[in-house]
Amino acid sequence: KGVIQAMNILMKKGYLLIVITNQGGISKGFYTAEDVEAVHHKMISELSSNGIILSEIYYCPHHSDNENCLCRKPKSLMLEKAIARFDIDISQSFFIGDRETDQIAGERAGLKTILVKSNSDMSVIPSLMGIQD
Repeated sequence: KGVIQAMNILMKKGYLLIVITNQGGISKGFYTAEDVEAVHHKMISELSSNGIILSEIYYCPHHSDNENCLCRKPKSLMLEKAIARFDIDISQSFFIGDRETDQIAGERAGLKTILVKSNSDMSVIPSLMGIQD
């Protein structure tokens, strides 16, 4: 609830919207990279129909049960890639997530972090960032 509303406000305020996600189910064989790409395509389409454009999606296909990688959150490599690629000013940026690993990854990358409960109303995000619509 409130995801579209929050993303619209953030986009209008000039924020880049970047998704950074762990997809360890690929490594565990629960689903494929193609399945993840299909979900991402559907998400991009749904957001686009609401006027929202994602700048990028980064995902880690690894799981710590199967391999040790540099990208899986709480490591910060995916965030650092986005910061470098888009020349992001970390002092003006936020990393929002629903797990402690998200918060740790954001802090490791030098970002202000916002931890939200899964499936909670996301319309509060802009106000948590100090943004008034």
